[in-house]
Amino acid sequence: MHATPPADHDDIIYPGTLPFVLAHLACFGALWTGVPAGAVALAAGLYVVRMIAVTAGYHRYFSHRSFKTSRVGQFVLALVAQSAAQRGVLWWAAKHRHHHRHSDTEQDVHSPRHRGFWYAHVGWIFHPQHHDTDSELVADLARYPELRWLDRHQYAPAFALAAGVWLAAGWPGLVVGFFWSTVALYHGSFMINSLAHVHGTRRYVTGDDSRNNFWLALFTMGEGWHNNHHAYQRSTRQGFRWWEVDVTFYVLTILSWVRVVWDLGTPPPDLVRNERPLGRAMIEKVAFQLAASFPAEQLAHEIRATLWASPHFQELAARVREARGQMADWASHVHLPHLPSLDELRARAEAMYARTPSMDEIVARARELLTERVSLYLLRLEMPATA
Repeated sequence: MHATPPADHDDIIYPGTLPFVLAHLACFGALWTGVPAGAVALAAGLYVVRMIAVTAGYHRYFSHRSFKTSRVGQFVLALVAQSAAQRGVLWWAAKHRHHHRHSDTEQDVHSPRHRGFWYAHVGWIFHPQHHDTDSELVADLARYPELRWLDRHQYAPAFALAAGVWLAAGWPGLVVGFFWSTVALYHGSFMINSLAHVHGTRRYVTGDDSRNNFWLALFTMGEGWHNNHHAYQRSTRQGFRWWEVDVTFYVLTILSWVRVVWDLGTPPPDLVRNERPLGRAMIEKVAFQLAASFPAEQLAHEIRATLWASPHFQELAARVREARGQMADWASHVHLPHLPSLDELRARAEAMYARTPSMDEIVARARELLTERVSLYLLRLEMPATA
């Protein structure tokens, strides 16, 4: 009996394969229907409304619970978001919560760092192993029967919207108004997974490749401030600065004035100013990345080549044999040639990461981790016969 391989997981969530392909093909129907101005205006309206429903509903509410609303309010959010044909509310939230646990690691199936840009943007959706929902990650949402019903009938809202558009605006409205806007919604969401992890600026150390991108923020109603979001996921507002356009947050703010939503999350001032120290888990993650950026095995070979030629080698070799179980501790108290200095580690860290008040801790921990890795390689290297 073969064990079932673990399912990969994804980021800002993509639709199932069949609706995705059919929606793209349907767009070519405009060759027969034409592209009247009214249908284009309808497409723009449906794009904006549904993008805000996806970003406010699927992302900021269901995935991160960054604000509160009534039970009726959450049902409406889920209903409108599902009309974007990006699968069900529980599936979307579960996948996105998993993404934040494993962003840009091997378990993050969409990461451009590990699988390339185009696979991150669209390639992964053609693999059926991504269709399941991890119900344990959304137990807080699955207790609502109306959300479970919506999730089971994941494309019903999109079909209902398409039918309504066709009845109201005919074939041009269906092809241009509905399908063009739906495809644009797909790729607007996709760009957060792909472009927002490749192009842009990083203000905060988040342990992943998330970036802020002004142009993506415009297209996605505020989702382009992706590095901000990864720095503080509980914030409803993702554009932390006044000039960081976040249309979704503006809409939610207006709704809060009439108590449709409330308790909108905001980032702490010291975090916005980048003055908050990183947590221990984040320091460990970033320090590991920094240490891994140096070739530990190559350094071990260079160190061995230098030490073998030194007049003190016999004494050193004896100490290595006696201290195999404590090699890393020993190595941290002696000078190992070729091992990067703290200054060299800091220079590499400043090139790799944004400014953070925890940089000293990251650099110190990275040197410990690098020393441990180099020491392990040294122990594996064969001693010369003269030793």
